[in-house]
Amino acid sequence: MKTQLLIIKSGRDYIRVKDNRFIRCSLDKASVFPMDQVDHVKSLAARLKQSEYIDVCIRKLVLTEEDFQ
Repeated sequence: MKTQLLIIKSGRDYIRVKDNRFIRCSLDKASVFPMDQVDHVKSLAARLKQSEYIDVCIRKLVLTEEDFQ
């Protein structure tokens, strides 16, 4: 089974959205969003681009669930 999520990056860092603030973090702490929230994610990325964050981009995170052997 595959799951697709959206995530925001700035340079090499990922972005966590908490209490209406942006925090640079590693992948395991980043905020992830379902694909149906693409408009919300685009608005967050636009806000980041207007601040001190550089190289802001939206990425698709694809998770694959498989049996563990």
